[in-house]
Amino acid sequence: MFKALGAILVIAGVLYSVWAALSHRKLSQPPQSSANQNSASLEPRAQGLKFLGLTKNLPAIALILIGGVLLLYAD
Repeated sequence: MFKALGAILVIAGVLYSVWAALSHRKLSQPPQSSANQNSASLEPRAQGLKFLGLTKNLPAIALILIGGVLLLYAD
């Protein structure tokens, strides 16, 4: 029973991390000017790596760690 709960917590942590990374921003937008039409990517410029920050992913990391502990040590 605890192993199933651990697996659920790990999966929930990964899904929460994905949701936190993809929420509240546009993934792509059409080119705004004729200079951008030959761009290789539709991703917006200067989006940075802020979505990988610890503060946004702390709940996900906690869920993954608790689930991992339950998977390792539960009977």
